Amino acid sequence: MIFYERPAALNRERHRNLKLDNTSGDFSFAGRTNSILLAVTEMTEAAKDYPIVFTGKEGGPFTLAALVGLRDSENLFVGANGVWQEGVYLPAFVRRYPFVLAEAEGGGEDLTVCIDESYAGLNTERGDPLFGEGGAESPLLEGAVAFLTLFHTEMQQTRLFAQTLSDAGLLDRKSIEVNRGGQKQVLEGIFVVDQQKLAALDDAQVLALFRSGALVAIHAHLMSLTHVERLAQRMDQRMRAPAKPESEAAARGAPAQRPAKAGKGERSDKRASAQAPPQ
Repeated sequence: MIFYERPAALNRERHRNLKLDNTSGDFSFAGRTNSILLAVTEMTEAAKDYPIVFTGKEGGPFTLAALVGLRDSENLFVGANGVWQEGVYLPAFVRRYPFVLAEAEGGGEDLTVCIDESYAGLNTERGDPLFGEGGAESPLLEGAVAFLTLFHTEMQQTRLFAQTLSDAGLLDRKSIEVNRGGQKQVLEGIFVVDQQKLAALDDAQVLALFRSGALVAIHAHLMSLTHVERLAQRMDQRMRAPAKPESEAAARGAPAQRPAKAGKGERSDKRASAQAPPQ
């Protein structure tokens, strides 16, 4: 599960004394991905800041993702200090962390509330408790579970929305190519709505998409693709920024990174794939 290093089922005894401190605003946990899963209900807001694409395999299943980077393991909206850029929409997939709902092996309707025990905001001294006296769920935990449940429902709606477009033959595989400084960056593994196929739908199909709300989401998706160039500009700025000294990176608990260079006999193309898996 992306972001989660040590997910564990929430347990009243094991986690009885845990508290959650979310005041640091540290999103370092989300800094090493280039895409974030997105619910269809978030599209109109997310489309203001991110390119929104469909991820999956030929024939499905498909889901939605907001692109936050063009290279593997790089989120261009999380700074070196772990802060998510101010004023930019924060996807629910990120906001639910460190909690997550896990499905039982083999599928089924049973869901288990899990928590990432590696999250630095979990401790026994400061923040809001997960459990109250007698092991009852605290208001914080009740709110988190309600949020997880709603997000799970909306992700199911998202899969149905994406499958509707796939069944209508509207989704086409796409690669995003960005040329910078003689080096071509290619992002693969994404699908977008083909506007010519959309325009070729008959009146009954268009009316059905409109009445279901899918047509609004489709237009939000298409408009969001204009952000690809802005994302490339963000990558330019990140690449031009002076590298942090290794000692400083080590102090933050993160490995120092060096920009990749093409050596003799190597291609200068850098290929990446959208990392958000269908959920």
